[in-house]
Amino acid sequence: MTNGADIKKGWLAETVRSDLSWQVRLTPVQVEGFKAALNQALAQNKPFLQMTTADFPLSADCLQALSCARALTQGPWGFSLVKGFPVHQWTEEETRLAYWGIGLHLGVARPQNINSDYLTDVRDSGGQYHVKGGRGYNTRAKLDFHIDSGDVVGLMCRRTAKQGGQSKITSSKAIYQAVKRLDPSLVSTLSQPICFSWQGAMARDDGPYFHCPVVDFKQDYFAFRFNLKNIVAAQRDFKEIPRLSEDQLRMIDLLESLFPDPAYCYSMALEPGDLQLVNNYHVIHSRTEFEDHEDPDLKRHLIRLWLCIPNCPAIPDSWAVQAKQTTANTLRGGLRGSHVSEAFLAFEQRQAKYHGLDATYYREHQH
Repeated sequence: MTNGADIKKGWLAETVRSDLSWQVRLTPVQVEGFKAALNQALAQNKPFLQMTTADFPLSADCLQALSCARALTQGPWGFSLVKGFPVHQWTEEETRLAYWGIGLHLGVARPQNINSDYLTDVRDSGGQYHVKGGRGYNTRAKLDFHIDSGDVVGLMCRRTAKQGGQSKITSSKAIYQAVKRLDPSLVSTLSQPICFSWQGAMARDDGPYFHCPVVDFKQDYFAFRFNLKNIVAAQRDFKEIPRLSEDQLRMIDLLESLFPDPAYCYSMALEPGDLQLVNNYHVIHSRTEFEDHEDPDLKRHLIRLWLCIPNCPAIPDSWAVQAKQTTANTLRGGLRGSHVSEAFLAFEQRQAKYHGLDATYYREHQH
């Protein structure tokens, strides 16, 4: 455990600024190891979904760096930042391949949208955020504080914006403690199921929305879910669901005031070559609006993976509709979408077996 972050109470922004034990800085030897693995993967020239860790072979030093970064997401911090990947020496496609190879060692990639994409480019491609079915990753908009679907969300930074686009992270545990202190009457409201829209990215057997409490526990394991846009979308699009109560509206207002509060929220300017990993159960995140460069070759570009990780803990049963499996060491999470391929089904079974994860649900529900 670090000196600054509390496993039960989370952390405050000042703690993150003063204690940098959440950072992993690659050594020159490790950098060369990742470059060698990329060269091996380029020589193999396999489709991403046919690749295994053997196609992106890493030295013990490189594996140690990734293992440390992943472990930090499961400890008191709930996030980590790996610095020093040589993206300035790699083309866009080489960076995508390198990040995919890194992801193979970290866990099992999960689909992320209605198209069932498993490796997503985070850049402004003209999308709109606050519209029906809108997502934030293809816009330059300021994002609501939210979690993604999976144990860990990873962002590899390739290029930064001309201005803005800062990553914002807040400890969900610290927010829970703040609500208990500021308005104890809302603690029970946090545990009441609330309706979230799938925004069209549900699997074939899912309805268009699901219910889940903002805060729930599995024994002592804390899990936090919030995404205002998806809550608002559910209220807007589905007249049959319960309307938000006065207590729920008051809870949302308090949470929305606390997430960006400088006492709780840490702003992180990702730099080229940074890999940010965030635990979705314990840390909620956002991004500021950004102004981009005119030159297409300079525009802001990050690459995103959603991951189910090995040795993942049991999560609350109230997450079962969204996560599919909630017991420890099970494959879970993602937005299944409408275009899951046979190649992806084979990939996730193979990867789950490699990482020791039970993939029974997905083996029995082949879509």
